[in-house]
Amino acid sequence: MRKYCGYEGQYRIKGYGGLPIGTNGKGLLLLSGGIDSPVAGFLMAKRGVEISAIHFHSYPFTSERAEEKVKTLAKILSLYTGKINMYSVNILDIQKQINQKCPEDQITILSRRFMMRIAERVAMDNEIDALITGESLGQVASQTIKSLYVTNSSVNIPIFRPLIGLDKVQIIEIAKDIETYETSILPYDDCCTLFLPKHPVTKPKLEDIEKSESNLDVEGLISHALETMKVYEIQ
Repeated sequence: MRKYCGYEGQYRIKGYGGLPIGTNGKGLLLLSGGIDSPVAGFLMAKRGVEISAIHFHSYPFTSERAEEKVKTLAKILSLYTGKINMYSVNILDIQKQINQKCPEDQITILSRRFMMRIAERVAMDNEIDALITGESLGQVASQTIKSLYVTNSSVNIPIFRPLIGLDKVQIIEIAKDIETYETSILPYDDCCTLFLPKHPVTKPKLEDIEKSESNLDVEGLISHALETMKVYEIQ
């Protein structure tokens, strides 16, 4: 918004406000191709957090165009945050193992726990202080209170969820304002839609999830995903 000051022909331009980038540490944004996560990154940057991003994909089950879409979102976001280092991780092997060896209704929450663990490893290796997600309470099955508790228990690093109390209309308004919305709604699948269960568990019990994970080589799968990770500098 530009407002005339009334002296010497000067104008005041209203900015977004907030704190200088980097004054509140570093955060690793779990960046998908959806509407929510770019907004979450923007809001944390406003609070002075330096943003890096991690993107999970399932190539070749998801297309290269889907990853390009996420790079475009990171580029738009970098207009507000400055340079973004984006870590791209293929989790197809992890999803296949979960699909083969674990109950179908737990696929989403188990996949989410793997994403958190991998993100935590990347954060620790790069001196990043916290994870950032675009989760909004009750929006989908993996975002109920019990699901978020089970997700949190997979890592020790802090997880910031700046959208937790916002509804979809409010999130979309911010997405349109920062000009990520039109890119976010482009019709390219991401890894979260792969092996999606018909009836995902909404009230998972931690002991049940950990029992299912005992059927998997958790450390081996994480290590393999990290070995094949790619890093992009977005600005």
